[in-house]
Amino acid sequence: MPNFTVIFTHGRESGPWGTKIRVLAKVAEQHGCRVISGDDSDNHDPELRVVRLLDEVKSIDGPVVLVGSSMGGYVATVASQTVRPVGLFLMAPAFGLPGYCNQEPLPVSPELTVVYGWDDDVVSVEPVLAFAKKHQAMLHLVPAGHALLELVDWLAQIFELFLTRCLQIDGNMAKERLLATL
Repeated sequence: MPNFTVIFTHGRESGPWGTKIRVLAKVAEQHGCRVISGDDSDNHDPELRVVRLLDEVKSIDGPVVLVGSSMGGYVATVASQTVRPVGLFLMAPAFGLPGYCNQEPLPVSPELTVVYGWDDDVVSVEPVLAFAKKHQAMLHLVPAGHALLELVDWLAQIFELFLTRCLQIDGNMAKERLLATL
């Protein structure tokens, strides 16, 4: 099995090792993955965060999985166009918000999962549903708020299933998903 790296991108108001990332990072490590969670707490510009993430990925050998929460979900999605990760796991992705350059980012990944809380008071459901439908994402609509902290144990279970699928992806499956999204 190749050496997988899971890269976490946090939200605007959180940090690199918040509750969700710590829990999901543990799942990734249990599967033998290298874990990276960069600190973008000094930067509220989503486009600059994309540039930083792309710089980080340049030094990584092997398959990459991108995991993003809120603004980090937007950043991971935009970066996926260059990174071409084997998996893209988005939690309450910041789609449809003013000030973001790419209002309809194209995800490029053979595995795409989106988790959204019905009680999210930051990101509206409509752009998330439209994104998931357009890109045929695995979509989980859950009784939670924007941070999804009410369901962190459940989130770990869903992430483990997602990561297991990512670890089983071969080059042919990745190519098929990529062709389907273009």
